[in-house]
Amino acid sequence: MSVFRKTIEVNSLGKGTSEITGKVQTGLDESGLSDGLATVFLLHTSCSLVLMENADPSARRDLERFMEDLVPEDYPHFTHTYEGPDDMPSHIKMALTRSSETIPFADGKLLLGTWQGVFLWEHRLARHRRKINLSYMGE
Repeated sequence: MSVFRKTIEVNSLGKGTSEITGKVQTGLDESGLSDGLATVFLLHTSCSLVLMENADPSARRDLERFMEDLVPEDYPHFTHTYEGPDDMPSHIKMALTRSSETIPFADGKLLLGTWQGVFLWEHRLARHRRKINLSYMGE
């Protein structure tokens, strides 16, 4: 069994989802591995990863809107507000979602469903440069 690791950086555009499936596949291509597991790990606490439909963007917009309603920035009991009103809500949104995904691969291709994509979900208002560790284990 072999392991290949790579850290990528993704520029978010502020709140919302950005598909990174192609970057995860590119890392797999660079690894030279055929069969195994890919782990995508986000090195931040104010954004998250999500497997989501990649065909119709309205599905992601609905998810984003639901999360905004669930964790509003104007919640009156937040005390961690040093970096602005979107700071604590972004940490809660990350905690409610995920900071890593594990995806099997075979024949050098990620085994995602027909409409599945891997997305960086930025929870902050401002643009950020996000680091993501990609680890591939297999043969």
